[in-house]
Amino acid sequence: MLKTKIIPRLRRFTRDSEGYITVEVMIMIPILFVLFAASWVLFDAFRQHSVDQKANYAIGDMLSRETDAIDSGYVDNAFRLLGLLTRNPVEYVAGATSYPLDMRLTVVSYRESNNTYSVEWSAARGDAVELRTQDLDDYLPHLPVMMDSGQIILVETWEDYFPVFNVGLDPMVIRTYSFTHPRYAPQVLWAGENNGWGNGDQDAPGDSLCNNNAENATDCNNEDGSNNIEPNDGYGYYYDW
Repeated sequence: MLKTKIIPRLRRFTRDSEGYITVEVMIMIPILFVLFAASWVLFDAFRQHSVDQKANYAIGDMLSRETDAIDSGYVDNAFRLLGLLTRNPVEYVAGATSYPLDMRLTVVSYRESNNTYSVEWSAARGDAVELRTQDLDDYLPHLPVMMDSGQIILVETWEDYFPVFNVGLDPMVIRTYSFTHPRYAPQVLWAGENNGWGNGDQDAPGDSLCNNNAENATDCNNEDGSNNIEPNDGYGYYYDW
């Protein structure tokens, strides 16, 4: 008896096309808004990661082309450039306790005789700290195969990311990482450092003082690219960790 009453009513309900558009809109608009907000937040998070990674590449490529020694002023300006490229204007102030953006530049060398990597120098801005040789254990799986006495430039950045809408994505830190070989010289020196490659030494080994990173080099015109040091056939190594 009950079955014979319910089934016809269900059939009429499924065939009925009448209704109130206002009720349907009130039901669907919140759902559409939540879906739109979630899609926008996820897209923005991926977009910001892409922006940060490209800014990381730009700074790494800039450092790889340097033939002069790097100093604190250079690192400060690189930090400002990173803020400009990622739309996080920053001004480094020594002793500050919090930054929305952090950066660390590190030059790592490899010795084939004992199969070890060493930190030649490291500079950090923001809340990051300088990298030490004993800290490289965590980086070994991510470092490239290198020639003896070769060097690479590690660029790391961190950005505090806060989603605009609360759609299940918590605030997080966007980290980027890349490495590249020096291009125009076999190494990138820190100001005041002499690693025995001809930094100010006219009798240093090598056919070109430009290649030796000498301070008093006079033959560093590299318009045709002939002085490039490109052990990887001109391609920088980048790794998104």
